[in-house]
Amino acid sequence: MSGGRALGDLLAGRTAGADGYSRFVVDAGTWTALCDGCADGLQDLQALWADGATMRLALADAGQGLRAIVSLATDAGRYPSVASRHAPALRLERAMRDLYGVEPVGLPDPRPWLDHGRWPGRRHDEPYAFLAVEGEGLHQIPVGPVHAGIIEPGHFRFTANGETVVRLEERLGYVHKGVEALMTGAAIEAGARLAGRISGDSTVAYAWAFARAVEAALGWTPPARAVLLRAVMAELERLAHHVSDVGAICNDASVVAIHARCAVQREDVLAVTGACFGHRLMMDCIVPGGVTADLSPDGVGRIRSLLTRLEATRSDVLRVYESMPSLQDRTVSTGIVSPALVRQYAAGGFIGRASGRAFDARKSFAYAPYDQVDFALKVRSGGDVDARLLVRLDEIGESLAILAQLLGRLAPGAIASGRPATASGKGAALVEAFRGDVFVDVRVADGRLAHVHARDASWFQWPLLEAAIESNIVADFPLCNKSFNCSYSGHDL
Repeated sequence: MSGGRALGDLLAGRTAGADGYSRFVVDAGTWTALCDGCADGLQDLQALWADGATMRLALADAGQGLRAIVSLATDAGRYPSVASRHAPALRLERAMRDLYGVEPVGLPDPRPWLDHGRWPGRRHDEPYAFLAVEGEGLHQIPVGPVHAGIIEPGHFRFTANGETVVRLEERLGYVHKGVEALMTGAAIEAGARLAGRISGDSTVAYAWAFARAVEAALGWTPPARAVLLRAVMAELERLAHHVSDVGAICNDASVVAIHARCAVQREDVLAVTGACFGHRLMMDCIVPGGVTADLSPDGVGRIRSLLTRLEATRSDVLRVYESMPSLQDRTVSTGIVSPALVRQYAAGGFIGRASGRAFDARKSFAYAPYDQVDFALKVRSGGDVDARLLVRLDEIGESLAILAQLLGRLAPGAIASGRPATASGKGAALVEAFRGDVFVDVRVADGRLAHVHARDASWFQWPLLEAAIESNIVADFPLCNKSFNCSYSGHDL
């Protein structure tokens, strides 16, 4: 133990805000002690961001149900590096350094992250210095950022000995779009639209997290029916992407029949969501104060029929998967992520749960309506492609059960509430997207967004992909990559 400070000790006697987070300002000594506490496993790092001349850390201890946002005033932009004590903060600090010019003192890796040397006023042509690897018979294989399929851009630099991967280093940031800058000073309605476009495959989750954060900041209470409809949308989004991922993983193992069945089923989900909510991805359906689309009795019937078809697909896919040794030969023991790494990075979603980390924002920091819904937290221990696929299939079953409960509880009522008179405040929210927890923090001033920070689960998952592929063969990278399915857009802000 390095003498790190536990979050529970700091929060003794403090009352959390409406959003579940305690907020307070700390000095540099307390800041570094809390960071050491993250390294010691006393609490998890949820997010790190710059807000003007202030650095903020979101920390959590799920075991004790504690959450906090601590703030440190910088010294002319300088502050003690978190990554020098807790490695999972490294890319977050590099990104904030690029975006805001803050200087983490002691940052272990000073290379730019989001800045590729093409931003106005910062143009430079120095090549990115990938980490060196020395040894007999090693060669490098550069892949991307442009890929062969319809896929977002990212660069992967493999160092291999023959076909065995010795090191993988990622370079991302190619789809940086200036989300935080676009939100600063924006109207809340414009911010809601932007939030839903941070990562299109999680548009419901981001919109919900943004809405909950704004509602906490302004004391805005959405109607009960709207809260249930938000969860219906979130579970349909989860189902669409889980079933799609299962098929895509099997496709990368050359089992095209499962891929085809899953592709048809995903289209079935999207067709139903389009018919029920007016948009296949349910974009712009969740806004602060409620939802913009109601669910008709016919829509309820459509979703109930969909649940039956999804359960049939899940059962068939699981039966075929378990009866194909040749498929399991590609997935079992491939791309293992250790429980220790998952704990260190506080990795969420199916990546964390496939390596034994029992964390799900819907349970660990339960929010309405999940605090009144009965479902199991499915965890596997293998940490490989097989475990990540099976967790997805497990969660499809749980989502079907959740939806059945939600539809049974829908009662007539309003789907949106009017904006309160309060014009300023702070709020944060953690929402479970299909790939893991999404964090959003907002600061509202005079009725507009003064600052917004959004953190995708992928920030803590991408680094684990580098670890997962080590000692595997190059040909297994597509399989490992798809079993992670990290977001480029959600990561690149």
